[in-house]
Amino acid sequence: MDGIDVANGVAGAVIGMVFAVLFQQPLQDAWYRLRRRSAGAIRALARGDESGPAWRTFSLGPLHTSALIVEGDGTSPIPSETIHIHVLDGEVELPPDMVPWRAEIAEQSESLRAEGRAPLWNGPRYAVESFDLSRTALDETPEVHLRLRPTDYYTFLAAQQLDRRLPDGTTPRSRYLDPDRPLEAPDFLQCSFAVNIAVVTADDMLVVSRRSDRVRMAPGVWNSSVNEGLSRHIDSSGRNAPDLHAVARRGMREELSLEPHEYTLDLLAFVLDVDKRHWSAHFHARLTQLRSADLQARMSRGVADRWEHATIDYVPFNPATVIKYLMRDDRVHRWAPLAPALFHLSLVHAYGRTPVERAEAQIIRRL
Repeated sequence: MDGIDVANGVAGAVIGMVFAVLFQQPLQDAWYRLRRRSAGAIRALARGDESGPAWRTFSLGPLHTSALIVEGDGTSPIPSETIHIHVLDGEVELPPDMVPWRAEIAEQSESLRAEGRAPLWNGPRYAVESFDLSRTALDETPEVHLRLRPTDYYTFLAAQQLDRRLPDGTTPRSRYLDPDRPLEAPDFLQCSFAVNIAVVTADDMLVVSRRSDRVRMAPGVWNSSVNEGLSRHIDSSGRNAPDLHAVARRGMREELSLEPHEYTLDLLAFVLDVDKRHWSAHFHARLTQLRSADLQARMSRGVADRWEHATIDYVPFNPATVIKYLMRDDRVHRWAPLAPALFHLSLVHAYGRTPVERAEAQIIRRL
């Protein structure tokens, strides 16, 4: 019997060792996975379901803006032939309780004129009736359908008072805008469409401008060096719809004294400032021969819209330097809302998404 007990003991030990080798680690792994899933489920129950809007405005570390990139990511230019602009008949009409606001602006302008000062120039503009996106059938290139309606600068200034109280206690923002539907807004609240251009010189310097304190909208903030609004008088000959590339070339000429043969021009994106309801076509322009010193010399001999710029910086155009510049203590909260997205898209256009995002992540971690 003792021999049998010994044999059984040995056999049991061997079987136990085999069992441990074959099954212990899988069982431990299964137990670990079960514990991990259980802990994850408990955490999920504790915090509840998480969700967020599909549309988020542009941000980069501590830099937060109200710029919503509606179409384009910088990697591929949007062809001019896929942009369809239609100008509607009939001017924008303000709601009756906002009409007095426009009258106030007209009276203010006449008062300035009577004092011998420069009145507010009531230039003809366009309002955005709708902005629709689709794709071409074969290669899925972005196709843009932009419907514009005539308006003027006084109407634009009246509609910019989005947080002013109306007689019933509401504001234009609370009455007419839904934050969950950022692309939907009445035309009278969207009386601004402009082109913004990131200009890079032949020696790889990004041209950045601080807006003059003399401009009425966003004085003193840092912005693209070319910012040009659509003009019904200048950009639409006869009844023709404006051409965004032509508007961009006009801006290059008026703000930097540059002619079309001196640069390449790519349309990168359409962007909306959801706070002020300003639409923008974001462009990237690269000078083919003019270096930063040449551009400074050119501008010293005269610029049509010199008064719009207070300061111009020339920033080495590479991901690390531009991102650090955006994050500078004296810049990070002083940007025009649409500018940081423009410079990011231009970097992506020139260097590719991965190197730019890697540089952004490295710099943000060090802040």
